[in-house]
Amino acid sequence: MKPQLQAPTGAFVGASWAALFIGGGTYLAGVWNAAMQLNEKGYYFTILMYGLFAAVSLQKSVRDKLEGIPVTGIYFGLCWLSLGLSILLLGVGLFNATLDWSEKGFFAMSFLLSLFAAVAVQKNIRDINLLKPDGDTMPMHDEYEKK
Repeated sequence: MKPQLQAPTGAFVGASWAALFIGGGTYLAGVWNAAMQLNEKGYYFTILMYGLFAAVSLQKSVRDKLEGIPVTGIYFGLCWLSLGLSILLLGVGLFNATLDWSEKGFFAMSFLLSLFAAVAVQKNIRDINLLKPDGDTMPMHDEYEKK
């Protein structure tokens, strides 16, 4: 019995995009306004970009595996490693930063909101693309099994 896929509601799609823009925007605004050197600002910006990429890549890999699309173990492991490293690097950076605890919490929460939102946005894009009526969809696992 195949699970039936339903399109995400407009409200969930909108909320996911809003969370991504709010999380990423507030994080970047905090980096911009923080009293730190430019190289530190670059560090926090790079961690955000790395974390977003790792979260989306992991979500895609998990979804591919669920749909029967081949995913190598090394790539799947690297996705998990990258996501964990981005969170660890943020934690180490914030632990050693000369910021107030409220600022550290602000960075941590906006970072985690951004990661969660990026996963939700990626899921929504994939679901909507899969259910497009024009036939421009990604192949399902049955098409891979035929090869």
